[in-house]
Order: sequence, then structure tokens, then C-alpha cells
Amino acid sequence: MAKYVTIMDIARELGISKSTVSRALSGDTGNVKAETLQKILATAERMGYHRNELAVNFRQQSTHNIGIIIPEIVTTFYMTFINDAQAILRKQGYKVMIAISNENPEQERENILMMEQLRVDGILMSACDKEHNVDLYNKVIERGIPIVFFDRTVEKVKASQVHMDDYIMSFFMVEALLRKGYKHIIHIPGPAYIRNSYERLRGYRDALEKFHIEYQAQDVLSPALSAEEGSWVMERFLEKNVPFDAVFGFTETAVLGAKSAIQKRGLRIPEDVALCCMSGTALATLVHPQLTVVEQPIEKMAQESCRLLLEHIADGYRKIEEIALRGETVIREST
Repeated sequence: MAKYVTIMDIARELGISKSTVSRALSGDTGNVKAETLQKILATAERMGYHRNELAVNFRQQSTHNIGIIIPEIVTTFYMTFINDAQAILRKQGYKVMIAISNENPEQERENILMMEQLRVDGILMSACDKEHNVDLYNKVIERGIPIVFFDRTVEKVKASQVHMDDYIMSFFMVEALLRKGYKHIIHIPGPAYIRNSYERLRGYRDALEKFHIEYQAQDVLSPALSAEEGSWVMERFLEKNVPFDAVFGFTETAVLGAKSAIQKRGLRIPEDVALCCMSGTALATLVHPQLTVVEQPIEKMAQESCRLLLEHIADGYRKIEEIALRGETVIREST
């Protein structure tokens, strides 16, 4: 087992008092001679001394650590969000701790409790289930750790939330397809336990209704998040030989999987089948043909989420906000 160097070890090495070493290493150097200070700092470096941050944080009632809990790393969205949020928080003197729930509510629960035990100052959270851990979210908030939900938000929680306006952006995306003349648009949804999935499906249905096209339940395929799931779902649908001319997907990765299955059948994009999706990132421009997407306002989402969390850390929950951001519909070669 590794032996951690303590202030007492340095004091013994130099034959001076523990209090002198403590003052020198904590920055309280007013009563420490310059020569002694240099010896203490040199000895601490040579012996591999590191300050006990947990003890310091306990005394100060702040760790300057922020937890970010995400449900998966299949999509590039979360990695981009973490990168943006970390840059913002570092400028404010915070370090970031990341935990992945792997779409498992129990693992998410463990991650939340771990963050609480590590005394993080606050948590940025994208929930893997819209209902499962609601009681825990509220208890953690009541115990003094603010949580701000982003992207995958939840109901019945006294917390600020930042997400894309999934309903209106999915409505706009499907409307754009219909205006281009596509009539039989199938939808690859996300799982029912994600709030965004319901909102995007609602936008899809209402856009069809606006153009007097009857909603058909069989046109909504099985849920898919990953490329593998998207490919599998699309292959099963193609086996039915049901005519369709466009695919609207819950997320970019699932549609890329569907794209692979469609092209394996010899169908051309967009001549035979158009493709588009929500949650577009730079990945959509790296494939051929490039994907038509609704781009997530990731940078803005990170900015607003961090702003709200830092405000709650400083002032408590004086004002809870829900922010719905507009994405950007980007028409490319796939439609």
C-alpha cells in the first residue's frame, strides 16, 4: 500500500515544528523565514508531498468539484457537451468529475450517491430515465447539492432544466420533408423512458396532421439509439417490403445505422429514400451523402447549464428555470 507523505513527515525530516511546516505549505508564510520556507518547499517536493484536498475541502465546506452524469457515450453529443462545460467551469476554478450510467437507472443512482459522498458542489445531469430516480434527485437537492438537468430532462423535480425544444424542432424537420414532396415518412424513435423521445414523436405526428397525412402506428419503428440498433431496426422494416420515401430518426447514430441497412439493399439516398434526424453533430458531415439534421445547440446548452448551476451553488434555488433552446435545421444531400 502506498504511503502518503504528511506534514509531520516533513517536520521530522527538517527537525522543525509541524505548525511551521503547515503554515508554509498553506501559504501563511508571514512568520516563516525565507530560508526555512525554501527548505520546506524543496523537501516537500523531494518527498512527494501532496496536500490533503479532502481535508481542506471539508474545512472550507467546498470541494470546487462539479459532477457531470451522462447516460451514454454512444453519441458524440455528450462528449462535446462535456468538453464545452469543462472549459466553462475551469475558468471559474472548478474541476469536473464524470460518471456514465450506461442507460441503467441503478447505475445512475450509484453515480449520484458517489458524487454526493465525494462532496461535489453541484451536478450537471442528463437522466437515463425520466421517472426512475426522481425521489433521489429531490432528496439530493434537499440535502444541499444543486442539480441542473440538461438534454434529457425530467418532470416532478425542483431543479432547473436546459433542453432543446424537441417538439417544435422535430415538427419543423418533418414539415421540411413534407414541403419537399415526401409523403411516406417513417420514424425511428428513441426509447419511451426518455422524455425527448415522446416530444419528438409528437412533433412528427403533428407535422403529418398539418399536411392531412394520416398517422400510421406501423410507420413508427422500434426504438434505437446506437448505429447497431438503427441498422437492425431498419433491416427488419425493409424485410416487410412496405413502401416509404423518407426516414426521420430520433438521433444521428441510429440514422447512420439505418443508412447502412438501406444502402445494403441497393437503395439510393436521397433518390429512393431521404434521411434526416435530430441531434445532429459534426459527424453528419463526415458521411456520404451528408445528413440533413437538426443540430443541437450544444455550446449554448453547456453555457446555460453551467450558468444555472453556478448560480444555484452561490445563491441556492431562489429561481428555478426551464430553458428550451432552438436548434438549427440544416438541409444537406441526404434529402
